[in-house]
Amino acid sequence: MATAAAAPTGRTSAFDRHDAPEVEKVLDCIHCGFCLPTCPTYLVLGNEMDNPRGRIYLIRLASEGQIGLTPNFVKHMYSCLLCRACETACPSSVQFGSLMEAARGQVERHYARPLAERWLRRFIFSLFPYPERTRRALALVRLSQWTGVPALLRGTGLLKALSRSLAMMDALLPPPGAVPAARPLPEVTPAQGPRRARVGLLTGCVQRVLFGAVNEATVRVLARSGCEVVVPPEQGCCGSLQAHEGELEPAKAFARRTIEVFERAGVDAVIVNAAGCGSVMKEYHDLLREDAAWRDRAAAFSKKVRDVSQFLVGLDGDARLGDVRLTVTYHDACHLVHGQKVRTEPRALLKRIPGLRLVDLKESEFCCGSAGIYNLVEPELSLRYLDRKLDRIAETGAEMVVSGNPGCNLQIAMGLRQRRLPIRTGHPVELLDLAYRAAGR
Repeated sequence: MATAAAAPTGRTSAFDRHDAPEVEKVLDCIHCGFCLPTCPTYLVLGNEMDNPRGRIYLIRLASEGQIGLTPNFVKHMYSCLLCRACETACPSSVQFGSLMEAARGQVERHYARPLAERWLRRFIFSLFPYPERTRRALALVRLSQWTGVPALLRGTGLLKALSRSLAMMDALLPPPGAVPAARPLPEVTPAQGPRRARVGLLTGCVQRVLFGAVNEATVRVLARSGCEVVVPPEQGCCGSLQAHEGELEPAKAFARRTIEVFERAGVDAVIVNAAGCGSVMKEYHDLLREDAAWRDRAAAFSKKVRDVSQFLVGLDGDARLGDVRLTVTYHDACHLVHGQKVRTEPRALLKRIPGLRLVDLKESEFCCGSAGIYNLVEPELSLRYLDRKLDRIAETGAEMVVSGNPGCNLQIAMGLRQRRLPIRTGHPVELLDLAYRAAGR
C-alpha cells in the first residue's frame, strides 16, 4: 500500500502518493462558475457539491487532509457523470476528467464500500470487459426469456424491488431478435483500390457483442475509402470502464495489452468507433504517466488513435454515395464531443450522404445518462438525464437518432421503446455504409 502524501497544511493527506490528483491541476480551477450551466448533475440536482467547482473543492480539502474519504465525499465523486462538459466550457482548461479519475482511484483503494455495492461492481467488472463472458451471459438471459420468468418479475415489479440495477440491465437489453448474430471479422481486409493507409480497428466489448453490425460497417467503409483494415484477434478490453470508475490498476493492465497488440499490427492509425474507448485510449499517456517503462510507448500509441468519423473526414471523402432517404438527428456522445473534441466531423460525414436530411437536436451535448456504468449504479438519476434527452429527440421529428457510442445508443433506444416512439438508433458509420451500398459499392 502506498504511503499517505504530506499535505501543505501539515495534516496527513487523505490521498496516498500513487496516482493521486495532481495539485497543479486542482489549483488551475479559479472557481469562476462558467462550468455550472453545462453540468448535468448540477442542473438536475442543484447542489453546489454536485458540480465541477464543488467537486474540485472537495478534492482539494481531501488532498490537504482537511477531510477524509467519507461516504459524503464518495457520493459526490460518483454522482458525477464524467461527461466532461465542464472542460469544454472552462476558460482555465482545467483537466477535470483526469482529476476525477485520480480521486476515484484513491476511493477504490482506501474506501470500504457497503457489501451490496462491492458485489455489484465486482459483477460488472468481471462481465462487461470480457466479450465472451458477456455473450454467454446474454445467451442465458435470452434462454430464460422463453420461460416467461423475467417478464413475470418485470410485470409484478419484483425485479425492481430485488435490484434497481438488475432492472436497469434488463430494460437496456435490446428485444429478442434485434441483435443479429455477430460474425467474426477478417483479420485483414484489403483496401479497395490504391491503398491509402493501413489501420487497426478496436472492436470493443459491448460494441462487439451487441453492435457487431457497427464494426462490420466500419470495416467496409474503411476498405471502400482505400484502407487496409487489420483486426487483431488477440485484442481485448481497452480499460475505459475501469479508468472512468477509478479501477486504475486493471485499466493500466488493459492499456498495456492494447498498446502491445496494436504495436505488433504495424498500423498507421488505430480506429475506434466507441467514444468512451477512444477517449481513454487517447489519454493512455496520462493513465500510464507514473510507469517509466510504458509512458513513452503510451504517448506514441495515443497519437495514432482516431475516432472513425475523425479519420474518414481526413480522407477527403468520396463522391460515389447513393441516396439514403431518411431524416436523422445527431446526439453528441460526451466522450466524443468533450473528451475528444470531435464535434463537426460526424455531422460532416452525414451531410455528404445524398437524400439524408440532418436536423438539429437541441441540447445535443447534454448527457443521456448512460455514462459508462452510471446507468447501472445510479439508475434513478440516469433516467432523469435520459428523460430530458428524449424530450429533445422527440421534438426533432427525426426517424433516426445516431450517436458514436454504444452506451448512448443502448440508453436512448431503451428510452424510445419505453415511450413507444417510432425512432431508430444507429451509428453514423452505418448510414455511410448504407450510402455506399445504395451506390452499388
